[in-house]
Amino acid sequence: MSQDRQPARRGGAQIIPRPASWELGEPAPWAGAPMPAAIDLGELAATIASRGPGRPTAVDFPAGRRSAVLIALVPGEQGAEVVLTRRSQGLRNHKGEISFPGGRLDPGETPVQAALREAHEEVALDPSLVTVVGELDQIATMVSRSLIVPVVGTLTGRPELRASAFEVDRILTAPLVDLLDAEVYREERWGRPPLDRAIHFFELEDETVWGATGRILVQLLSIATGVAP
Repeated sequence: MSQDRQPARRGGAQIIPRPASWELGEPAPWAGAPMPAAIDLGELAATIASRGPGRPTAVDFPAGRRSAVLIALVPGEQGAEVVLTRRSQGLRNHKGEISFPGGRLDPGETPVQAALREAHEEVALDPSLVTVVGELDQIATMVSRSLIVPVVGTLTGRPELRASAFEVDRILTAPLVDLLDAEVYREERWGRPPLDRAIHFFELEDETVWGATGRILVQLLSIATGVAP
């Protein structure tokens, strides 16, 4: 499939740097599971807590950036919602992309400490409001050569957030149940077999989530729907 045939769907104005060779991939892992009307925040938190530490990535960069992101889950009318940000156009890497608050670990920091610090710096989230319940599996990114620990935290209410002018253009929350919609999620395969790789997309009304954030959301939603242990 050529680049000029990319799907004309919602997702905002973000430009996706598709390679010359790509094609649509498999349905969502949860495609055959019953779709819930809502995702209970407490139940999801308990499931994540029971999983234990996230699995380390199979890829390692000797000089890779050790990073952490915060998957902040807040209550909403449709159950659990996740806090996302749009990265500033002034940043060096992943400018304009939708991401979780997060960044590189400072010397001596744990992933939890880094995730909470970065969330405070980027969106003014008070760390004392966050209950850390666990981690998802670690992932590696090829562009920024980062090794990322996704830290999951819950909040009892919807906090007042404020975007850092330097790092964040926009703050948004997305109900997890909306991300399960077949019109929102799709997988693409980039490259040619056997070196092709799966890229996950979530097309919101006016933004597109993909890349590392998309990969993390796939695991989170697979856990929420019971299709992943």
